[in-house]
Amino acid sequence: MKRKIISISISILLIVAAVFIYMRYYYVFAEGTKAGVLNTFQKKGYVFKTWEGIIIQSGFKVNVQSNEFYFSVTNEEIAKKLERVSGQEVNLHYKRYFGTLPWRGMSVYVVDSIYEIRTSDSKTSISSQ
Repeated sequence: MKRKIISISISILLIVAAVFIYMRYYYVFAEGTKAGVLNTFQKKGYVFKTWEGIIIQSGFKVNVQSNEFYFSVTNEEIAKKLERVSGQEVNLHYKRYFGTLPWRGMSVYVVDSIYEIRTSDSKTSISSQ
């Protein structure tokens, strides 16, 4: 009887841990788009080298809140495109997770596609992918 209670308790704990890990690191909490000027884009990290970027969002903010959007990129093809367009206006699609994983990046926002890249002369160089 005691062994049955222990095995049921362990099973419940494992299920709760699996649900917690899934919700924390793999469940997509939100999806959306962000647009602004790509300020910084770099590959960095100690063990896991990940692509990290910052977008400066346009508009004037009266309060102290930052209008910078920090994000990570896991797709190498998207990273190469963004690496070449620093300083240009971009429109990106992202997924937001509750937690970060070292191999996914340092941000809870992970960019998964580029909607648009506008050059300084207002022409679109890349559109919806």
